[in-house]
Parts: sequence; C-alpha cells; structure tokens
Amino acid sequence: MYQQWKRWNLTARKWLWILVVLGVVSALPVGYDRLQTESTAKNVELVFDYRDLLDISVYRTHPQEYISEQLDRLKEAGVISMAMFESTLEEFNKSRRIVVYDSKEVAVITGQVIPPMENFTYILFTNEQNAAGIKPMIQETFTRLGIPVRDWEFEGSEGLVLEVPRVEAGLKPMAPDPMTLAMLREKGFNIIPRLSDTLPYDEAYTSQLMAYFADNDVKRILFDGDAVKGFKDHDEQKSLTSFAKLLNQYDIGLMAIENIKQNQKGFELLAYLTDYNVARIYSLSERDATLDPKVISDRFVLGTKDRNIRMFYLNAEPLRDGAQATIVDPFDNLIEALGEPGHAIRDMEANGFVMGPAEAFEVSESSLQRYFKIGALIGAVALIALMISYFIPFLAIPAFLLGLLGSAGLYVLNAELMEQAIALAVAISGPTTAMILAVRKVTESSSRLTNIGTGRRIAHALVLFIKTTIISLATVPLVVALLNNVTYMLVLDQFRGVSLLALAPMALTGVYVLLYRGGLMSRAGIFKLLHTPITLLWVAAAGVIGFVGLYYLSRTGNSGSVSSIEMVFRSFLENTFGVRPRNKEFLLAHPMMLLGLFLSFKYRHAAYLLIIGAMGQLSMVGTFTHLHSPLYISAIRTLLGLVIGIIIGLIAILVWQLAERIWRRWSHLLRQ
Repeated sequence: MYQQWKRWNLTARKWLWILVVLGVVSALPVGYDRLQTESTAKNVELVFDYRDLLDISVYRTHPQEYISEQLDRLKEAGVISMAMFESTLEEFNKSRRIVVYDSKEVAVITGQVIPPMENFTYILFTNEQNAAGIKPMIQETFTRLGIPVRDWEFEGSEGLVLEVPRVEAGLKPMAPDPMTLAMLREKGFNIIPRLSDTLPYDEAYTSQLMAYFADNDVKRILFDGDAVKGFKDHDEQKSLTSFAKLLNQYDIGLMAIENIKQNQKGFELLAYLTDYNVARIYSLSERDATLDPKVISDRFVLGTKDRNIRMFYLNAEPLRDGAQATIVDPFDNLIEALGEPGHAIRDMEANGFVMGPAEAFEVSESSLQRYFKIGALIGAVALIALMISYFIPFLAIPAFLLGLLGSAGLYVLNAELMEQAIALAVAISGPTTAMILAVRKVTESSSRLTNIGTGRRIAHALVLFIKTTIISLATVPLVVALLNNVTYMLVLDQFRGVSLLALAPMALTGVYVLLYRGGLMSRAGIFKLLHTPITLLWVAAAGVIGFVGLYYLSRTGNSGSVSSIEMVFRSFLENTFGVRPRNKEFLLAHPMMLLGLFLSFKYRHAAYLLIIGAMGQLSMVGTFTHLHSPLYISAIRTLLGLVIGIIIGLIAILVWQLAERIWRRWSHLLRQ
C-alpha cells in the first residue's frame, strides 16, 4: 500500500508541474496590468521647506530680501512647490509680523503693574497690514480652542491678549500663514500644506480649511508628526472618514514618506478612503543637503527610476563656518545638484520623467484579473507542494490539497495575509525546487560525463544553469500576481519574510546536497549521522558559517550596511549600465553556480558549491519582491546579473582548468 501511494504521489508531480505552468500563464496578464499601472504618473515634483528658509533668514541682515532672492533662485532651478507648516506664534514672530510678550515683559514696557496671578500672552502686530492679514485667524483659532481673546493696544499698535501662558500659546497650530501663502502663489509656487493631529478634529474648521486650500490650487498635503490629521478622534467621531470625504470632494491627495520606520498612524486607512490618491516623497535631510551635488543628483535619479518616487522634499539649515566666522547655507549646493554639475533634472527627464505636479498611479485592472489571480494561486500552491515532495515524496498530493484548503480558510480570515504567506512560500519554493533538480541532474549525469571533453562539460553546465534559472524565475509571475496591488507600489504594504527568503533556499539546498545526495536519508544513514562524533573542527566550522550567515543577513534588504568603497562601485555600475546589477549575483553566486555545475560532473564534492549558487537563484526572485520597483527595472537588473555572472563564471572555469593542468604537470615533481 505504501509503495502504491508513493507511486501515486510521484505521478502527481507531472500534474503539479502542469498546474505550475498554467499558473504562470494565468499570472502573465496580471503582470501586464502591473506594467500598465507603472507606466502612468511620470511627473516629478520638487518641494522646498519654506520654514527652513525662514529659519535661515533670521541670520541675514535683510531677511525679507534674502527670502525673496532665494525663492527666485529655487524657482529658476526647478523647484515648483513650497511646503508650509501650520502657523504658530513663533513663526509669525520670526516673520516679523508680530512681537510676543508675556505678562512680566508687558509690565516692563508699559510701566504698569500686572496682577500677580496673571500669566497671559500679549501680541503686538508690527503694522496694519499684518494686523489685517493674520489677526482674524489668531482670534478664530484661540476662540475655537476655548481660550479667551481680547483686543489690546500699545503706543498706537494693534494687539491681542490671549489668556494662556506664552509657552502654551506658542504650541497651538493655526492654518498656514495666508500672507506668506499669497506671496508664494504670486511667485508661481504650488503650496504643499503640512498638517498635524495635535488638536481635536473639528469638521467645520477642516471643511473650511480644505475649501481654502482648493481655492489656492492645493493638490496634495503632507502630514507632520507620527499620525494623520483626525487619527486620534477617529474611534469616537469617525474623523478619518469625514476627512477623506473632504479630500475627495476637493480632489486633494496625500503623500507617503519614503524610508520611515512606520507609516504615520491612520495613513493606510486614509489612503484607502481616498482611493489611493497618493504620491511617494523622498526627504533630503538638512545634513544631506550639504553632500556633493552629484551624490544628491544620483539619489533623485535612482529614486524616480528604481523606487517610484515622484516628489522630493528639500530641507536646509543655517551652518556655522568657523573658517570664515559666518553663517552659511546649502542653497548653492542644492541648486548645483538640480542643474550644473549634478544634472538631476536633466537625468530624470532623460529617463522619461516630466517635471511637474506629482500624480497618483492610474491603476490598471482587467475585468478578469480576479480569475487570473486564482489561477496563479493554484500554480503557486502546486509549486510549494512540488518542493515538499522532493524532500518527502509521499506528501505531494496531501501538500497540494492541504495548501488549497489552507489558502481558502486563510482567505476568509484575512485575504491579505493569505496572499503574503503564499507569496513567501512560493518565493522560497521556486529557487529551492530549481536547485534540487540541478543537484539531481548532476548526480545522475556525473558518472557518464566524467571523461568527456572540457567543451562539452561547459556546454552541459551552461544549459543546466539556464534551465535552473528559468525554473527559479517562473516564480516571479506568481509572486507579482499574488501581490498585485497599488499598496505595494506605494510601500503601504510590503513583501514579508525577506530574511527567510534570503536563507531558506540556501539552507534547503544544503540539506538536500548533504543528506539526500550524500545517501544519509536512509535508516542506516540517519543512524550513522546521529552517531558521528562532534569534533572541534565541526564547532569551528559552525561558528564560521554562523558568522558568515549573520554578515549575509546584515547586507540583506534596504537597511543593509554598505561601505564607502562599495558605494563608489555601485555608482560606477549604475553610471555604466544605467541599472545596477546585484553584486552578490554576478560577482559570487552565479559564477560559483556555473563553476560548481562544471566541476560536479567530475568531482562529487563540488556539488557543495551549488549551495552558494542558490544565493543567486533566490536573489533573482528577491529582486522582484521589491514591489515598489518597476518590473522592467527588476528585469534589466536580473538580466545584467546573469550575463555578467556567466562571463565571470566562464573565466572562473578557465582559471580552474589552467590551475588543474599546472597541478598535474608539477605535482609529481613536488612528490619527489
């Protein structure tokens, strides 16, 4: 009965492979929809933080002239938008629109005795224009917050008294400065408001604010802090739903910040409620604004091309120059990065992008996509079952059936979790299955190919390498189809299990080479393995492998550390090829794979090199799990890695052959 069940499962492999092929075919239309989506939203928008400009102007002899001059320079350089934070009394004070006092200071300047229990905030407007422009906004804000406000006058200047301590009054956010906003609009800048969630959500005020933004052609807002506006009050007031309706009504979109550890609270829900009217933005920090212009330019060019970034946020800060005993700023550096010699704008335009207001992706989704994704899911489960069957042959049928039932059950509980779990499992299964088949092939062929010529061994190794690569890459359409959602392109969701994908195929390949190819997966083999004494050499080897594994993991993912020398090498590759292939693929994994296949036809233990080769196979699949990167970029990166890796691998084979011949010629002399 056991043998019959085993035969059924071995026969089932053929049907599982058919399902895998059908699944890949079903996934291709979904991948095409993804390509169509990626071809939209080609505008790139440069944004500068106006508050930074205001902070720097404080150190200039003529602040307003300095602000106007720098705005003109930024506009000419290609910056089309200005980010404006919610106003505060401190900002108005820096702008010289008001002067702020506390009760003690007012007592000094007026020569009057202030009641000892009073600790209020006093405001004087510096001229009638400022009073007319911002006094109503200050009154409205503090009255809405329940803080008493009354008029005040000193030596003919209008003022206000806010019955709140000066420190607390300075923390209260108000709408962006209308006078500054009008000035920026006159200079031709778009406005990007930055809104916080510090005050309770007020629907009437927010509606009025959004209408004001729409009147000033605001197209996107950026949130300040760790939460979106309305998040704190959503449970009680459903404020995010209310806010989303206002955003949709006035066609105002959102901005997702690149490289933050965690998305701002409530952002995913607000993005969903606004039908993902979202553009990704990269923030160049104040410190990075002083980097070499070419470095800044490379970041911008790579961001648009490789990471779907459509907005760049420029920061600046005043810097002390001890050598010249003065305060300097990075504006010259930023402008050089955008123009000469950085060429950021020129290079982005050369890649097909247009400088203009950022747009959201137009999601392409065919009417049959749901059914295509079901086909891809079945193909993915079949591939997972195949991988399991190569380790435990009698589990092919149960693994497939349980995979389908488990996927259906998990889909009911959490569809997104199901897709991510199957995507991770199939991403591991594809390269692992490909490597197992490669190991089986060299094992079967080694006896009859031992004495053939070098040229034929190279040809067999190349063909097997290509076959293995094709099987590994068959995983890609399945993963892309399962996770085809704009949320992944916007990094609101991410592929889960990067570290596991980086290790599992190599580990499973190692297990197969050691146990299955080594003949240890029998009762006698297992008994022998369990009774093998552990030597100090084994312990040292395990320590070395562990250290190498930790270093390898530290280099995995976007947060991996990179040395300055490697950064130079990466820039060289990027500038040479336009798209940078992965170092670990073409410098190590692919050459080792090709060399290992070549040597395995003659030397049994050379198969251990295939464990390193598995790194290249999983890395190719891993490239496509960076779902924020355009598919065509990932494809070019993978193809470049393969071509260069094969060339280096052929060179490695040539070097080995030369070393082998030298050894044969001189080894007998050494033994004499």
